[in-house]
Amino acid sequence: MSRLFGTDGVRGRANADLTPDLALRLSIAATRVLGAADRRTVAVIGRDPRASGEMLAAASAAGLAAAGAEVIDLGVLPTPAVAHLTALTGADFGVMVSASHNPMPDNGIKFFAAGGRKLPDEVEDAIEAAMARPAPLPQAEGVGRIARSVDPVEAYIEHLVEVCPNPLNGLKVVLDPANGAATGAAPEALRRAGAEVVTINDDPDGLNINENCGSTHMEGLRAAVLAHGADAGIALDGDADRCLAVDAEGNYVDGDAIMAILALAMREAGTLRGDTLVATVMSNLGLHQAMGAAGINLVVTGVGDRYVLERLGEGDFSLGGEQSGHIILSDHATTGDGTLTAIMVLARMAATGKTLGELASVFTPAPQVLLNVRVADKSVIHHESVRDAVALWQAKLGTDGRVLLRPSGTEPLVRVMVEASEEPVAQSVAAELAAVVEHALA
Repeated sequence: MSRLFGTDGVRGRANADLTPDLALRLSIAATRVLGAADRRTVAVIGRDPRASGEMLAAASAAGLAAAGAEVIDLGVLPTPAVAHLTALTGADFGVMVSASHNPMPDNGIKFFAAGGRKLPDEVEDAIEAAMARPAPLPQAEGVGRIARSVDPVEAYIEHLVEVCPNPLNGLKVVLDPANGAATGAAPEALRRAGAEVVTINDDPDGLNINENCGSTHMEGLRAAVLAHGADAGIALDGDADRCLAVDAEGNYVDGDAIMAILALAMREAGTLRGDTLVATVMSNLGLHQAMGAAGINLVVTGVGDRYVLERLGEGDFSLGGEQSGHIILSDHATTGDGTLTAIMVLARMAATGKTLGELASVFTPAPQVLLNVRVADKSVIHHESVRDAVALWQAKLGTDGRVLLRPSGTEPLVRVMVEASEEPVAQSVAAELAAVVEHALA
């Protein structure tokens, strides 16, 4: 039987793969595993604004209460805000109903342990095991209650403004919150920190989250930055745990460039513990080269911000992230926080007087091609023909390139990534490997 949890909680098509019944049973099991043993369990729950979140959050809250938890309903709120408030309220755990950057028909449920930290694999396995072994539910006064939190967004905004290292005065920013969970919080936080903010894609209706906008579709942001003569553009995703950017000239600034900017800023400020940056295997060779030239160690993990988080904790490091824009500043957050990342990048611009393009120029990416291959069985990456093709091309590319195949943790895809010294070479090798994957199980 396949594992229910993926790389970022339980995710699938709402009302098909992820039903209210599954959400209820999952939340009951999570309360049994994560709840307090000697007192009433307290849990917080939030969601992004996609339409299916209403029913799934209601089912999840019902499951929490059915298992005896006192439930604090935070309403629509970014994922990092739910993590922050899990810690701030002293809750035993937190629940976020969101499919992050996925399209509207999808949804997901992720959990935060006490303190707002993501769950390790073994705890997720324990929740799955508890689902398979139903237990009697509390009755009478043992049943939990559900209460709506009063203005949780304000507490999160105050936190963001408080950690901003210097005012953002003089900066004009275009912000695209992807019609998502940070539509209210992110622009207000940036304005209070001192920036002039122009917003686009800021009218969520439950159906338009991530639709041709946000961090997965940045063409509109680029056009808006140029049209408004802005200093920078910031793109979030639906639950605002990732951040990508556009500079004043319309050039895209990805997570690798953002990590390079922040690593140098933090090293200068003495806050880059161990002079170390944690990134994943998907980060570009150019990031390795930039950090090496700056004397900063680069520690590599598997794909997924949870693995970055684990390595940050193990090494007591303060900065890590992914090329996709999940950036973790562990002194200020327990998970990726797109708005926090934006604030720190903009603060660096304001403090140095440099443009975003100038700051990002420290990082020169090697040509990289990423193809998504839709498959019926993600284990195809272990097929002999696929393994042989990967080994062949890695040998041919040598130290001038890199090949990486990995299954998506949330979708029926195999991701084919190729880096080479020249773009046409990377394109050609990636296309050939994608064809091998497509035909391996045919």
